[in-house]
Amino acid sequence: MEATANSPTLAAVTQPPEHPADKQPPEDLSYEQAREELADVVRRLETGGLSLEESLSLWERGERLAGICQLRLDGARQRLAAILEVPTEAGPGTGARG
Repeated sequence: MEATANSPTLAAVTQPPEHPADKQPPEDLSYEQAREELADVVRRLETGGLSLEESLSLWERGERLAGICQLRLDGARQRLAAILEVPTEAGPGTGARG
């Protein structure tokens, strides 16, 4: 079967719909950008109406975004611990707060 002007191409049928944020690698996003896009991914998945392939693609993107968010949060915690001179395994109330 040949694609015509009135029929979709195979690529158009099998590819998930384009989303502007999907083009930027998650590693390049700030925490806020990754969190916002992750929320959008969740909304799109919850809305439904996607093919299995589209859903899997979005799920994979969401997993990567969640990982980036966690990395950004871990980095922020380490920076705060270094500033406050609080060992990461210390309990509450053991900071250097003069």
